[in-house]
Amino acid sequence: MYVYLSKKIAIPNNVRLNCIAWNQKKGYIAVGGEDGLLKVIRADTSSTTTTTTAEPTSNSSGGRGRNSTNNASSSLSMNQSLEGHNGHVQVVTWNEEHLKLTSSDQNGVIIVWMLFKGSWYEEMINNRNKSTVRGMCWSSNGLKICIVYEDGAVIVGSVEGNRIWGKDLKGLVLTAVQWSPDAKLLLFGSSSGEAHLYDEQGTFLTKLDNIGQGQGQGQAIVSLQWYDGQNGYVAEDCPVLAVCYQNGKLYLLRDASDDTPITVDCLMSVSCCVWNGYGSLLAVAGTSLSHERRDSNVISFFSTFGEQLKILKIPGKEVSGCSWEDGSLRLALSVDSNIYFANVRPDYKWAYFGHTVVFTDERVGRDGVCVTFWNTRTNARYFKYVRALLAVAAHGEHCVLAARNEIGQGPERFVLYVCNAISTPLDTKYLDLEPRQLCMNATTVVAAMRSHFLLWNFRAPRSSALQPARLRREKVYHVDDTPTGTVEMATAASPPSTTSTTATATGGDSLEIAVPRESSAGRRDTGDPICSICCSDKLLLLGRESGMLQQYALPQVTLSKRYATARRPCLMAINSDSTSVVGRSSSVEAAAADDDEERERLEDVAKFERKDAWAVCWAQDNPRLLAVMEKSRMYIFRGLEPEEPMNCAGYACCFKDLEIRCVLLDELVRQPESAGPELLQDLEVKSLRDTRPAFVRERPHPRLWRLLAEHALRALELDEAENALVRCADYLGIRFVKRLRGMHDAGLRRAEVLAYLGEYDAAERAYLELDRRDLAVTLRLRLGEQPRALQLMRLSTTNLGTGSGDAPSSNVLSDAMLERAEASWGEQLALGQQWRAAREHLERGGALERLLDCHYRLEEYEQLAAVAARLQEPNALRRAGRMLASVGMVQQAVACFVRCAELRLAVDTCVRANRWEQALELARTWRLPGIPELLAKYARHLLSAGRRLQAVELYRQADRPLEAARLLLDLAREQSGSAPPLRLKKLYVLAALLAQEALGRARPAGLLAGLAEAAGAEDARLLEEAWRGAEAYHFLLLAHRQLYASEPEAAMRTALRLREYEELLEQEPLYALLALASCACRALATCSRAFVRLEAIDPRYEELALELFACPNCASPFPACVVTGRPLMNLASAWLCTVCKHYAISEREVVNINSCPLCHSIITYM
Repeated sequence: MYVYLSKKIAIPNNVRLNCIAWNQKKGYIAVGGEDGLLKVIRADTSSTTTTTTAEPTSNSSGGRGRNSTNNASSSLSMNQSLEGHNGHVQVVTWNEEHLKLTSSDQNGVIIVWMLFKGSWYEEMINNRNKSTVRGMCWSSNGLKICIVYEDGAVIVGSVEGNRIWGKDLKGLVLTAVQWSPDAKLLLFGSSSGEAHLYDEQGTFLTKLDNIGQGQGQGQAIVSLQWYDGQNGYVAEDCPVLAVCYQNGKLYLLRDASDDTPITVDCLMSVSCCVWNGYGSLLAVAGTSLSHERRDSNVISFFSTFGEQLKILKIPGKEVSGCSWEDGSLRLALSVDSNIYFANVRPDYKWAYFGHTVVFTDERVGRDGVCVTFWNTRTNARYFKYVRALLAVAAHGEHCVLAARNEIGQGPERFVLYVCNAISTPLDTKYLDLEPRQLCMNATTVVAAMRSHFLLWNFRAPRSSALQPARLRREKVYHVDDTPTGTVEMATAASPPSTTSTTATATGGDSLEIAVPRESSAGRRDTGDPICSICCSDKLLLLGRESGMLQQYALPQVTLSKRYATARRPCLMAINSDSTSVVGRSSSVEAAAADDDEERERLEDVAKFERKDAWAVCWAQDNPRLLAVMEKSRMYIFRGLEPEEPMNCAGYACCFKDLEIRCVLLDELVRQPESAGPELLQDLEVKSLRDTRPAFVRERPHPRLWRLLAEHALRALELDEAENALVRCADYLGIRFVKRLRGMHDAGLRRAEVLAYLGEYDAAERAYLELDRRDLAVTLRLRLGEQPRALQLMRLSTTNLGTGSGDAPSSNVLSDAMLERAEASWGEQLALGQQWRAAREHLERGGALERLLDCHYRLEEYEQLAAVAARLQEPNALRRAGRMLASVGMVQQAVACFVRCAELRLAVDTCVRANRWEQALELARTWRLPGIPELLAKYARHLLSAGRRLQAVELYRQADRPLEAARLLLDLAREQSGSAPPLRLKKLYVLAALLAQEALGRARPAGLLAGLAEAAGAEDARLLEEAWRGAEAYHFLLLAHRQLYASEPEAAMRTALRLREYEELLEQEPLYALLALASCACRALATCSRAFVRLEAIDPRYEELALELFACPNCASPFPACVVTGRPLMNLASAWLCTVCKHYAISEREVVNINSCPLCHSIITYM
C-alpha cells in the first residue's frame, strides 16, 4: 500500500489540537483543542498537498462526494466554531446513527450538539465538576453512551439524555472505554494497563489477563478499538479488538476471551489508534522511538493480523489524534495546530488480462471469499469462491489465483488455480508452503514463498498438445542457492518419461517431471526472505528484504546476476523486451553491460528515481514507454524523459497503442455490483495528442478537420478551431466558438469546451472549481442526469441557508429550478415503473398530474384524493376523477368532475355507484337534459338482471310512480302463492298508493270513483286492481285475527266477504277459514256450504251472498268496514280514510289506532 499527505488545514492563532473525530456517514470533522476550541468542518477531497486556513466563519455546510482522490479542490464546505467550553477540549465523539456530536473538556463539562438547518446547536449539557473525562463512546446502535472519568466514575446514559446507571470503579484511573459491537459489553482501560470487562448493566465480568504482560505491564492503555463488523471481515476468525499501550505495545484479540492475542511492538509512543471502516487496516499514530525516526511523528499501518504495511512520517511536534473517513481512503490527523489529511492507496488483490478485471473485496462470506471476473467489454461478471485469497497475477489470456485449500480437499494447505476470463479453472497446483507473491508469463507460473520459489508450467487448452512433458514440469528452488540450468537443459533434451523422475542439481535442488506436487527437498529457512517477484518470457527477478535483486534466465532458471539496492524493493516490473526493470523504490538495468558505453547507460539509468510513486506499468508494444503513478497523477516516460502529467485516480491496467487503460478500483472493490464503463479511464500519451494537428494539415478530410478542431478547442485556440470547423462545415461548432469569444474567463471557456466535447464529468469538476454550481446543474439537467443535478442543487441550497461562500451559484439556483429537476427525475422513475421512488421526487417537484399515477399504482387512494383536491388543470382533474371513480371514491370523483365542468361524467359516476339522489340533485342543480331517459335505461338494466325492487326504487326516485306501481303489481301476482299475506298486502298497498299519487297529480281533488273517469281507462284499472288486492289480503288477515281473538261471528262475516276476491286468493285456504269460523259460531248451514265448496265449488254461494250482503229490494252491494269487516248500511256516519278512500263503521272504531288498517297511513285528528 502507499500513503501520502495530501492536505493541511491550519487552525487560526496556533491553537493546539487535542482530539479529532470524523463522522463517516455525513463527512463532518470535529476537532477539539485548547482554550475551549471546538470546530466542525467539512473538507473537500484533495489530491495534492495543499494548505488551508480554517478561519472562523459563519455557519456553513455542504455535501460529500465520492471517495476518490482525484479532486484538487481545497475549500471548506463547512467551518463552524462551537462555543460552550471554557477549558481544553480533550474528547470528541460522534453518534453516527442520530448525527449528534459529544464533546468534553478538562473541567468535566460534557455537551451534546445537534444539527439544525445546517448549523450545530447545543442540545444537552452536563457538568460533573469533579474529575476529567478521559473517554466517551457511543454504542453501535447509537442508543447509549458510556462516559469514563479519571477518578474511576462511569456513567451510562441514553440518547435522550437520561441516566441509565452509574458506577465508581475504586482504585482505577480510567483512560479508555469501548462498547462491544452488539452493545452488550463494556471494556475499560486504566493507567495501570489493566482492562476490565463489564456487561451493559454495569456488572463486572472479568479482567483481561492475556494482555499487558511483560513490557506492557504498568503502562497506560491509550486506546481501545473494537471493530463492529458492519462491513464484513477480511478473514475467518480474524482479530477485531485492538488494545494499544502508551509504550507502543499493541494486542490484537479475536474477542475479549482470546487467550492467544497477537502482540506487536509499534516502536513508538502511541497517542491513538483506530480501525478503518472494513477492519482490514489499523492506523497507530504517535512519536517514533526507533533510531531512524527518533522523536518524529509517524503513523503506522498494520494488517488485521499485525503485519506492518506502511510507516508515514508526519511533520510537527506531536500528533494527538487520527480518524478515518468513510470508505477508508483518507485519514485525518490532528498535529499541533494543524489538521493533516493522508490519502491511502491500498494494495488490492487484482489483475487485468485480456479485457477482464479480476478482483476481490476480501470480505469472507458464507461461501468464502468472492473473486469477481468483470468483462469490461460485455459488462458481464463471473464469480469464483475460495476459502481465502492470498495473491493474484495475470498474463495474456489467463490469471492465477493463490488461495488456501478447502478443508477436506487434501493434505496440502494451499492451492494455485489458473483460470480463464469466465472464472473457469484450467489447471490446479497444490502446495504445502504459503505463496506470498505471484507472477506469470505465457506458460509458467512463479510462486514465491518466504525462502523458496516455485516454477510451474501450467496447462492451457491452446497449447495442451505441445510438449506435454515440459508443460507439466514444476520445480521448487531455494533463494540462497545458485541454479545453473544444466539439469533443465539435459532434461529438455531427453525424451519424456511416463514415470516420475528426480534429478539432483547444484545446491541440492530437486527437479520433477510430470508430478502433481512440488518437491519437499530444500525446505530450509533464510535470513533474507523474498519480498517481491516479477518475470517475463526471458527473465525472472526476485527482490529480497535486504534490497538484493536476483536475476534468473528463463526457461532454464539460471542465476545470472545479483544487484544490490539501498531499499527494499516492494514492486517491480519488466519491460516488453526484458531489457529494463523498474521498482517502486529504485530502477536498475536488467541487461548485462559488456562494454563501456553500455556501462555508462547503466549508470544513467541507475540514477533514475521518482519520489511518491506507487504503481508502474510498461507499454506492451514499446520497451521505452513507462507509466508511473505518483500520488493522483500519471507520468509517461519515454526513456528517461517525462511528459506532462495527467490527473488519474485509477489503477493502471495496461499500456498499449499509446493509451493507458485505468480502472477505478476504489469504487469497484467497494461496490462490485456497480461495475460499468464509467469505472474505466483511457488516457492518451502526449505524442498521440500532438500528432493529430500535423497529420490533418498534410491529409485534409472532414473527419480529420473535426479532430483538429477538437484539439484546438482543448488548447483554447479559437481562431484555429473556427478555421477547422468551417472546413468541416460544422455550423453548430462555429456558433459555439462565437459564444466562447464572449467569455472572458479562461476557466469557464475550458469548462464549456469539455462539456461540448462530451467530457461531462470533467466539465462538472471545472464548473465547481470556478464556483459555478449553477452551470454544473444546468449541464446535468441538459443531459437528463437529474440525480446528480439534484445532488448539486441540494448542496447549493444548504450552503445558501447556512451562509456559505457559494452565493453566486446559490442565487441563480432557484426553488423553481429545483422543483423542475425533481419533477423531471420523478417522471423518469415513473416511466421505469419505480413508483415508490418516483412519488418522493414528484412530491418535491410539485408534479401533481404525474403524482396521480404513482398514488394510483401504489394503491394510496387517500393520498390520491388529496392530490386531486390540489389540481387546477381540467385535463388533470378529469383523469383524477376517473381514477377515483374506478376505486369507488365517488364523492371525490364527482368533486373533480364538477370542478372541470364535466357534469355528465359526474352524473354517470353517481348512476354507476347507485347514488341516485346525488345524480338527480346534480341534474336539477345544473339543469341537465335527458336525465329521465338515462334513469329509464338503467331501470331496464335492473329488470333484466332480476332486481325489481331496485328498479321500483329507481322509478320512485325518478318521479315515475305508475311504472313503479306496475312492477309492484307484477311482483305481487308472482308471489301470491308463496309469499306471506302481510308482504303481499304491503306490495298491493304500495302499488295502489303510487298509482293514486300519479293519478292525483292530474286531478288532485278526485275521489276513487272520479279517478277512473278522469284518468285513462288503463291507469284507472291499475289503481282499482291494486286496491282490490290490498282489500283481499287485508280482509284475509282480519279474518284470522278475529278468529284468534275468539270472535267467530265477525270472522265468519269477514270470510264470507273474501269470496269476492276468489280470483286473487287461493280457494282452499279461503273456504277452510270460512268453514272453521262458521263452525265455531254454530252457523252449520254456512259451514256445510263451505265444506261442499271445498269438495266442489257450488253456485249457491252466490245466492247466499246476495241474501247476506245485498239489499233484498235493489241488490246493491255495501262497502265493508276495514276494521271489522261488517257491511256498511249508512255511509253518512262512517269514517273515510283520506289516503285509500276506504270506510270504517264509525270514528269510534279508529279512535284507538294511529293508522288506517288497510293502507297504514297516519290518522290525524283536527
